[in-house]
Amino acid sequence: MPELGTQERPLRVAIVGSGPSGFYAADALLKSDTAAQVDVFECLPSPFGLVRFGVAPDHPKIKNVIRVYEKTAANEAFGYFGNVDVGNDITLDELHQYYDAILFAVGAATDRKLNISGEDLEGSHTATEFVAWYNGHPDYRDRRFDLNTRIAVIIGQGNVAVDVARILCKTTAELAATDIADHALRALAASKIEEIYMIGRRGPAQAAFTEPEIKEMGELLDCGVDLRAEDLKLNDASRAEIEDPANKRNKNNVEILEAYLARDDSARQRRLKINFFQSPTALHGARRVERVTLERNALSGDPGRQKARGTGKTEDLACGIFFRSVGYRGVPLDGVPFDEDAGTFANEQGRIVGSAGTVIPGLYCTGWIKRGPSGVIGTNRPDSAETVAALLADCDHLAAAPRRDSGDLYRSLRERGVRVVNYEDWKRIDAAEIEAGRAAGKPREKFTRVADMLSILGDA
Repeated sequence: MPELGTQERPLRVAIVGSGPSGFYAADALLKSDTAAQVDVFECLPSPFGLVRFGVAPDHPKIKNVIRVYEKTAANEAFGYFGNVDVGNDITLDELHQYYDAILFAVGAATDRKLNISGEDLEGSHTATEFVAWYNGHPDYRDRRFDLNTRIAVIIGQGNVAVDVARILCKTTAELAATDIADHALRALAASKIEEIYMIGRRGPAQAAFTEPEIKEMGELLDCGVDLRAEDLKLNDASRAEIEDPANKRNKNNVEILEAYLARDDSARQRRLKINFFQSPTALHGARRVERVTLERNALSGDPGRQKARGTGKTEDLACGIFFRSVGYRGVPLDGVPFDEDAGTFANEQGRIVGSAGTVIPGLYCTGWIKRGPSGVIGTNRPDSAETVAALLADCDHLAAAPRRDSGDLYRSLRERGVRVVNYEDWKRIDAAEIEAGRAAGKPREKFTRVADMLSILGDA
């Protein structure tokens, strides 16, 4: 019998998840010296994961990476099983019947909690659900965000928090020509929000946002940036941190913030208020969020190792809508060992391991579900390459799947009522979105319901 990974018997790999890490893994497999058939499984009809549903609509250039993924999808050894939910429409045991290895690229789908009282009040939301809502994710299409309030509070100062703040700060005119979901554009056009607080537990020298993101906040049409002068007085350890050449980004961030402090843009209607050295301790309200209690923090420790600790000094801030953006964690999947502390699948360099630390043959992971929520889109390329290298190194020891025809699996799913969306189907949906967008003066008008996507395909 021919060896696994030869032209006579290609290595069959199922990749679960069609975001950046999934596509980079597919590309690495298909460009390797090992003959492979790669099928990507996605629970939605549409591919590209966070590039489609996480990248802000007013940052279209970042989405150009889709062109790279389209080249991967054009490979004749690439298959796409869209609208197939692994764990529901098909089990892991069934996948093992058709694939020699399964590689999970499912990201970190849920937010970390603050674990404070009142966190579950109406009007308290995660940044993830808001981002997915305005980006047209079908699972979040019908979420409701009450923007008929004056003050919004965002806890967190990473790029996702900045995205949320920027979308709330922008005028309708600034958003109208983007691919923002139409339902979100209409809601934001009626927004009564005037003040947006973006609050971080540490100082400006430790803020996680990147230079372009925070600089862009000063370029909005009708929103000014406010800071507290005392927040920009750095302690010795923070000053040492930003003087380290390795922390040039942080130094640039501080300089941008100092420039905001010196500006006078008081005539602008909306205000972004960036507060440092504060942590929320409680949310209050009879039924929905009305105010948040914030504790003042102080930093202590050596440069690069400073910790924020509460001082006991608190203040209450009025708040009509509240978002937390303090990190993400993966979601467990039956049959796959999960590291509760890290919020990832238990793994070593992408090989999934059991409770005793032993490698589980044929199971791999990449992206945020492997390393946790860190890095940017491009970070996933070397991460996926590492996992694929491990998979290929294991090739001689993998158990060959008994069933080796993707067409048989496709037909089996269709027979049980699953409308599998292949890549040609997706291209038809994609073309329909672009055409609808052209009529509205937008790059595309996303279908925000699965049924609407499938209606484009008819019974083909």
